[in-house]
Amino acid sequence: MIPLVLVLTTLAFRALGALGVRRFATWPASAAHGMAVMLLFTASAHFVPADVTAMPNHADMVRMVPPFLPFADSLVYLTGVLELLGAAGLVITVTRWTAGYALAALFVALLPANIHAAVADVPFAGGEATPLWQRIPEQILYLAVAVWVARTATRAPLANHAEPKENVYS
Repeated sequence: MIPLVLVLTTLAFRALGALGVRRFATWPASAAHGMAVMLLFTASAHFVPADVTAMPNHADMVRMVPPFLPFADSLVYLTGVLELLGAAGLVITVTRWTAGYALAALFVALLPANIHAAVADVPFAGGEATPLWQRIPEQILYLAVAVWVARTATRAPLANHAEPKENVYS
C-alpha cells in the first residue's frame, strides 16, 4: 500500500506540473513531493498509540526492531522524527539534495528492521506480516527514489559560505 502512495502522489503532482504548476514541472520534483507524502504516512505510525488497530502503530514498529539493538522504543521515535524531517527536507528546494541523501542512508539503516520483521513474522495492525520478497524491493524503490531526487537536486551553498578570494599578494 505504501509504495502505491508514493507512485500515485508522484503521478498526481506531475499531472499538476503538466497543468502549469511550476513546482511540479519535473519528475524529480514531483517524486520528491510524492516521497514526502509517503513519509508522512510511514512516520505517523511511529507515534500512533498501541490501542489503535486501524493502521500500524508504535508497538508494531517496536516489534520490528531487531533484538540486538538497544532502546527499541526510543529508536522507533527517532526514526519517526527522521522521516518527518526528511519529508520536510524534500519539499524545501534548498534542502532537497541533503534530504535525499540522508533519507537514502536512513533507508539503508532501516533494512535490518525490515528483514527482521519479515523473518520474525511481525504483523501490522493485526494483519499478516509483510513477506521479505516484498519488503526488500520496496526498500530498494525508496532508496532509488531518494538517490534520484538527490542527484537531480541543486546542491545549495552553505548559508554563510563565501567564495575564497584571490590572494592579491602572491
